[in-house]
Amino acid sequence: MRSQYPRRVAITGLGLVTPVGVGLRESWEAVLAGKNGVGPITRFDPAGLKTTIAAEVKGFQPDDYMDKKSSRRLELFIQYAVAASKMAVADSGLDSVAGPNSGCCLGCGLGGLKSMEDNHTLLLAGKADRVSPFFIPMIIGNMAAGVVAIELGIQGPNMLSATACAAGTHAVGQAATLIRDYNYDLMVTGGTESVITPMAVAGFNAIKAVSTRNDEPGKASRPFDARRDGFVIGEGSGILVLEEWERARNRGAKIYAEVLGFGASGDAHHFTAPPEDGAGAVLAMKKALEDAGERGLKPEDIGYINAHGTSTGLNDQVETLAVKKVFGERAYKIPISSTKSMTGHLLGAAGGVESVFLALALSEGVVPPTVNLDYPDPDCDLDYVPHTSRKVAIRAAMSNSFGFGGTNGVVIFGANGQWE
Repeated sequence: MRSQYPRRVAITGLGLVTPVGVGLRESWEAVLAGKNGVGPITRFDPAGLKTTIAAEVKGFQPDDYMDKKSSRRLELFIQYAVAASKMAVADSGLDSVAGPNSGCCLGCGLGGLKSMEDNHTLLLAGKADRVSPFFIPMIIGNMAAGVVAIELGIQGPNMLSATACAAGTHAVGQAATLIRDYNYDLMVTGGTESVITPMAVAGFNAIKAVSTRNDEPGKASRPFDARRDGFVIGEGSGILVLEEWERARNRGAKIYAEVLGFGASGDAHHFTAPPEDGAGAVLAMKKALEDAGERGLKPEDIGYINAHGTSTGLNDQVETLAVKKVFGERAYKIPISSTKSMTGHLLGAAGGVESVFLALALSEGVVPPTVNLDYPDPDCDLDYVPHTSRKVAIRAAMSNSFGFGGTNGVVIFGANGQWE
């Protein structure tokens, strides 16, 4: 039943598996230091591909988070989600999130592409009898949410957004809505992805979306830079524990931030390209501001934006224009950064990882940098926090995610103690 009185939503737990670190503090401190996670592809031999670099997760041990038998049956995107979810629950201080009033709402763009490629190879070789009995469960995107729910005993809503690069942000927004308006007490939410595979790289090469700066991997992801030539495929998972505000406060939880607003829109324009006037992005940001306005937020309260900032020509230019249309002259005074300059583009996981970064920025009063911004694009003339992180007192912050198919998502978080 829908709540008559919308409730507040606290962020009480965070977990990260990223190309710059396995673990919350390792990833966050790496990003603040400007560490780059891009390097030569090691997951497979990329010979013959135009792009031979990616932002791979390093040093991940699935057996640290689940039993060995289970991990062998699960694709990496599911393993990452389980690991980051268990990190987030541990970080929340809760002994358990099990029960019917807790839910799991995740985002994932492509699911188990590696298993699809591997088993298709067997089929083409006339080895149909060797196709794995776990093939179907390994490729379905929603299995990430399903396995997390099984591992944590979550019996409430169990769902996954498959909205391309906006999936993680949509998941966070949907999870907050279930707590705020539908009386659920707790949600495990965020995004996960792992598609550093020959087919994915070749596919993105075919549409000229990814960087071919193979001789300079650490310089390849360069959002808002005039010499950008495409995004870099990344992988990992970012998970948040959301709780009903009074429940979190009554148990003495550490509250990183509060979810104030969520906005979504569709471009109705093109398969992969945003409209040049940024109309869809503008609408999503305005919807998020309108939603947060019910908690008293005004546009001038936004003190930081984690940009979608993919390092592609059209996206960075259009996002810059959209921010200007939403905030007017004040756009030039808002610190904005793209953490994709370090993590690469985690596709369906991006919004989850960047929501974690947003919560940490609010909690600690520090904005991560945009690295590799050596030659600023004249059309991208806002304050993109080049090279070095910056101490900033932030009352509220925004994170943007825009995906293929013209799907857009925006979340707004508020600093703890600022919105009583």
